[in-house]
Order: sequence, then C-alpha cells, then structure tokens
Amino acid sequence: MNSLTQPEAGTQTTYYTLAESPLGSLLFMGDGVSLTGLHFAGHDHAPAIGEGWIEDRRQLAPAVRQLAEYFAGQRSSFDLRLDLRGTPFQLRVWEALLRIPWGETRSYREVALEIGRPSAYRAVGGAVGSNPVSIVVPCHRVIGAGGQLVGYGWGLDRKRWLLAHEGVHMDSREPRRSEPA
Repeated sequence: MNSLTQPEAGTQTTYYTLAESPLGSLLFMGDGVSLTGLHFAGHDHAPAIGEGWIEDRRQLAPAVRQLAEYFAGQRSSFDLRLDLRGTPFQLRVWEALLRIPWGETRSYREVALEIGRPSAYRAVGGAVGSNPVSIVVPCHRVIGAGGQLVGYGWGLDRKRWLLAHEGVHMDSREPRRSEPA
C-alpha cells in the first residue's frame, strides 16, 4: 500500500525519468526515496525539468515498473512510498483518493463527506486537480455527482481510458460504487 508522508526540510534533489505509456510519455519525479510527481511529459500541468534535476531511471525503477504493470493489466494497486507537498486539506483529500478501490468511483461530494467536510466539495475538486502523482493517487476515479465524467487535468479522453482500463465504462453513466451516493 502507498505510504503518504510530508517531505523533510532540506530534501532538494529531484531525480527524474521518462517512460512511455499507452496514453503518452510519463515524467516520473522522486527524491531518491519516494515518488514525488507523476505527470504527462510536456502537458500544460507538468513541471518543466528543472536545472539541477538528475536523470536517473534506477532511482525511479519501482514506480516505472509498477506503472508498466498497471497499464499491462497486471496491477490494480501500487506499493510505493509517496512524498507529496500540499496543505493539510490536500493531504486529507489525497489520502481519501488512495482508499478508492480499483474499478470504483466516488463523487467530489462523497470525498468531501469522507474527510468530514461535507460542504467542501468544490475545495475537494481543487485538491483533486492539484494531485502531483496522478494514477497512483487515483484522481481519475472522482466523477460528478450525477455519475458524469467531469474535470481531469490530463483531459477527459485520458480519464475515460483509465476508468475503462479499470472496468468502469462511463458511457452507461452507471459507475460502480461500493456504497450508494
């Protein structure tokens, strides 16, 4: 299971590597111990490779391997250490996302209820959109209250693909859930 922790002060080195996926080239980022970012390379929301970043696939090999297994249909959960930078609210939302099982979805409202902030569903949407480790922290599993496909920084086509890969077909507008809305 993923372990989500706040980064320690003074950890500045960023390792990175690129790897291909069925949806495009992925940019993996880490600090030598944990995965700190996963983005589509060159996408508007992806960070630019910074001066001083070190390209080192070996540092990120477990994440690259596990994502390849996910895309090959051989993995439905991840076992990676994550160091994510965010507010306490964002961290609570991201932890809730980690609890959404493969093949299931939740609405923004359901996530807000889960974290004890029932009226904060719009703020939940902002936190979901700020997720620095997409797929591993499965923000693609969050949908609109009526079961509609809404909002995804990487584009709705990629979100639809990821959900279909996990067995959720949004065309039916009847996403699978473990509990009623």
